Amino acid sequence: MVYLVKTPWLIKKWIYPRYLWSMPRDEKKIYLSFDDGPHPAATPFVLDQLKQYNATASFFCIGKNVAAYPDLYKRILAEGHITGNHTYDHLNGWKVGDKAYFESIAKAAQFIDSKLFRPPYGRITAFQGKQVIEKLGLTVVMWSVLSADFDISITPQKCWENVQHAAGNGSIIVFHDSEKAMERLAYALPQVLEHFSKKGYRFERLPG
Repeated sequence: MVYLVKTPWLIKKWIYPRYLWSMPRDEKKIYLSFDDGPHPAATPFVLDQLKQYNATASFFCIGKNVAAYPDLYKRILAEGHITGNHTYDHLNGWKVGDKAYFESIAKAAQFIDSKLFRPPYGRITAFQGKQVIEKLGLTVVMWSVLSADFDISITPQKCWENVQHAAGNGSIIVFHDSEKAMERLAYALPQVLEHFSKKGYRFERLPG
């Protein structure tokens, strides 16, 4: 499995400059984000952890999961977090036709009222991205730090170290509130919250 824990400046500023990769670096703020929920075990765990630190975050939800767990989705919003569209059924924009991709976004939007959109796997074609921004009026949100909690080949400790070494002012960090990620998430998220809180960071949700 090949991926980059920290997104290179070249990708953020030159190849995909219209996407949101990080936030301003002038304050000690970190922006946690969680993909693929809501999930009946992982999402409550995340919400409980965030509450302990008065932290807010951004949840990029799959439409079919919102349909399956509407009360969990309501809890995310009720506790002050923001949500984003992650398609209805987690489509890879590089592997599916444009019509199906936009239909999945539209179907998810029936359950997720948000101007934020994150493409599953971070994979979206140039045409799709242009349409999402210009036609749908959504902000395409990517990330500056990938925890890699989805990677079952790494240890929970390694997941925590990925974030510890790469995060800083304005970082948008990706975790996953999913079954697959749960073992690494359960270890790394409390470490992240405690470590960066002690260093004077605040955890905030993305604007949208």
